[in-house]
Amino acid sequence: MANHKSALKRIRANEAKRLRNRYQAKTTRTFIKRLKSTTDKAEAQELFQKVSGMIDKLAKKNIIHRNNASNKKSKLAKFVNSIA
Repeated sequence: MANHKSALKRIRANEAKRLRNRYQAKTTRTFIKRLKSTTDKAEAQELFQKVSGMIDKLAKKNIIHRNNASNKKSKLAKFVNSIA
């Protein structure tokens, strides 16, 4: 266990940040699943805009790697464009 007050505070702060990051990542994954299950092109494009922004925010905050974010966005864009 930590001995310094500052170390105890870091433990508390890190746990709060971990939970916040986990929530944001899980929410984004849920929206990605929702996007993949849509068949309407207009709805898919609208959802893609929202999901794309969410993915960018995760990358900006280093929750996911920027290359991972680019890869996800690219695959989702291909999916949206393939919907007839």
